[in-house]
Amino acid sequence: MNLVALIDYGSGNVHSAAGALTEAARRADLAIEIAVTDDLATIASADRIILPGVGHYADCADNLRARPGLVDTLETAVLDKKIPFLGICVGMQLLADFGLEDGETRGLGWIHGVVDRIRPGPGLRVPHVGWNELAIPRPHALLSGLGDQPHAYFTHSYAFAPEDMADIAATTEYGTPFTSAVARDNIFGTQFHPEMSQRVGLRLLANFLQWTPE
Repeated sequence: MNLVALIDYGSGNVHSAAGALTEAARRADLAIEIAVTDDLATIASADRIILPGVGHYADCADNLRARPGLVDTLETAVLDKKIPFLGICVGMQLLADFGLEDGETRGLGWIHGVVDRIRPGPGLRVPHVGWNELAIPRPHALLSGLGDQPHAYFTHSYAFAPEDMADIAATTEYGTPFTSAVARDNIFGTQFHPEMSQRVGLRLLANFLQWTPE
């Protein structure tokens, strides 16, 4: 059984994500167990880990660190044991060194970079809400089979700018380009919400459930 730990730290839409994971597994004929949890032992034994996140960067970072041992357990699982990891929206942004929403807040620092306010083109509103296209510069297992000109659902005012361009897995145009997905080794993150992105999102989640990072 494929145990997926969906981290419940008071800052993510875990039930929507759990429902989408269940549907993605059904469509791909995969047997999975989803644990919506902040239990350290469960996370340590998981085959895959998902960190969702909605709201303010600082609030999400504070909530994550407010649970004793949670960050250390995640780092052991993801950085040492190389368990496949997916960060969603602010869960992806927390991979950065720090975020600039509501001052400067330290992130996990797993992928070097900074989270800053998006700067859209003239006439475009912030937050960026709705469907937009993913530009995929190079193949990645989680982005396979999404079809031509795949679109995903976004709702955000800030975006992650990685230091290393090689960590960018997808970009999206909103007057100016921003990073819409990041990838390094066993770590993947999406600025968009797979659980709200219908066919494209379900395919990405199914890909994640079958992913064996090299």
